[in-house]
Amino acid sequence: MIFLAAAVVLVGLLCMFDLLLTLAVLRRLREHSEELGRLSVKPNFQTYDPQVLVGTQAPDLAGESGVRFVAFLDAHCDSCHDHAAEFAQIARAHDDVLAFVSGEGRQADELIALVGPGIPLVRGEEVRTQVMAIGLKAFPTFLLVRADGTIIQAVTEPGALAWPVPAP
Repeated sequence: MIFLAAAVVLVGLLCMFDLLLTLAVLRRLREHSEELGRLSVKPNFQTYDPQVLVGTQAPDLAGESGVRFVAFLDAHCDSCHDHAAEFAQIARAHDDVLAFVSGEGRQADELIALVGPGIPLVRGEEVRTQVMAIGLKAFPTFLLVRADGTIIQAVTEPGALAWPVPAP
């Protein structure tokens, strides 16, 4: 009987310790929340809308004539791998196409294989330069660019592009 009483006391003490520990954690979380409020540091969870690129001049992306279909893909982006085959299918139906693939290694090689042969491809430092020049914020991004370098459509899924392209 003495062992049962000792076990009940021990369990009670453990429960009290757990309760005190939980209250201490809650107090600490409250302090951190108040501090973040004072600093006005709040995360921004807005989604990226590539439409902000429409109207931007990108002379380096301009094609020879008509409208160029441009894709920006990243090797470490799962969504890029998901949309690469769809991009390749749409790209084969158009004359003026260009793909930018960011990243190195096996994942980049897999992405390039998904895009397929015959589609002009840019890799390396030029991708970073072009991303910075137009202000691209997310991968994948698919663009339609006029011959004068004006971006007329920007989407995150190649199937969302409006074909045929509206006149200026």
